[in-house]
Amino acid sequence: MVKVKIWDLPIRIFHWLLPLLLGFSWYSAETRAMDWHRYSGYAVLGLLIFRLCWGLWGSHSARFASFIKGPASVLAYVRGPKPLAPAIVGHNPLGGWSVAALLLVLTVQVGSGLFAVDVDGLESGPLSRLVSFDAGRSLADIHEVSFNILLALVAVHLVAILWYEFARKERLVMAMLHGHKQLDSDSHSSLPPTPSSLPVRLLAALGLSAVMVYLISSGFRF
Repeated sequence: MVKVKIWDLPIRIFHWLLPLLLGFSWYSAETRAMDWHRYSGYAVLGLLIFRLCWGLWGSHSARFASFIKGPASVLAYVRGPKPLAPAIVGHNPLGGWSVAALLLVLTVQVGSGLFAVDVDGLESGPLSRLVSFDAGRSLADIHEVSFNILLALVAVHLVAILWYEFARKERLVMAMLHGHKQLDSDSHSSLPPTPSSLPVRLLAALGLSAVMVYLISSGFRF
């Protein structure tokens, strides 16, 4: 067995920051602290944009192409691993689609909040001026419903992690903390080398996220 670094620091930060921000977003909405709710939403937006960018040009295990597989791969995984098959380095085929579902619902949640309009029009999203009042009210309803769906997906995600942790004895929680995983020599040798341009790609993802959050939060007013 070989101990190798799998989960890079940006993804680990994303994994731990996102639930904290979602919890704070819920709390600020419940207590009607709408300024803080808005700032928290912008932070979630920044994380989401960064994750989408990192899923396109980031580290190998973070790229969507490495863990979003077709139906045949998902079915084969559900039926059970093949004999002598190498260990899965990142998300398994089933877990990959759960991540995709989470990001999709999160996109709906954040996007609807940007256009949402409240009843009196005082606490509306930064892009609400681009839609009608009725459309904004509908998006506010979607914003609320999508959050409940997001909570359900997060709960399923946590249950799956605990199942792998205790039933399958795959130490995912600690791996998400220190970023390392035990792999056999075959799995280790199949890992692609870390590209030297990764720091530049990281800066590009962070820069694009910051610029997009600024433009969206200002309502694209120049």
